[in-house]
Amino acid sequence: MLAALELFEERGYELTTVIEIAERAGLTKSTFFRHFPDKREVLFGGDAMAGLLADGIASAPPEATPFEAVAHALAAVGREAFTATRREFVARRRAVIASNPELREREALKGLGLTASMTGALKRRGVPDLTACVAAELGALAMTIAYDRWSDPANGDDFGAVARRTLSDLRAAGALA
Repeated sequence: MLAALELFEERGYELTTVIEIAERAGLTKSTFFRHFPDKREVLFGGDAMAGLLADGIASAPPEATPFEAVAHALAAVGREAFTATRREFVARRRAVIASNPELREREALKGLGLTASMTGALKRRGVPDLTACVAAELGALAMTIAYDRWSDPANGDDFGAVARRTLSDLRAAGALA
């Protein structure tokens, strides 16, 4: 992933080839394609994040409200995916994505998939459809805002703490509506 990110920064996403990424990473082209279907997916990690969110919701305490189950999932994502050592990579990744319309579109589609994953996990907990949908949408919004806040190099908090504050901010904002 780092090899691809470096090349995207140096040459631009459009001008970087899979062969160049594989060579920089010390892989063959066929090995690259065993791990990623295309060069975009190097930045998006497949379905790992959706699985983390679904597992986090499933492992929330049985008495947790849908909102609390989503908070539990966001904390799990922070422990697994958004560690302090990844903060610099994430900030660089965001810049590459922001510079390319195709990557921004893929990021938006990934967000829809994450929302669907949370919705499905909440429904499996027995949460009614509308409530599951609303909780998942709020969770996705919280994750996006928390991700932006957390990836700021000036922010020293762990992702879980940032996500909890963001969920609290959303809850307060919803009370104003």
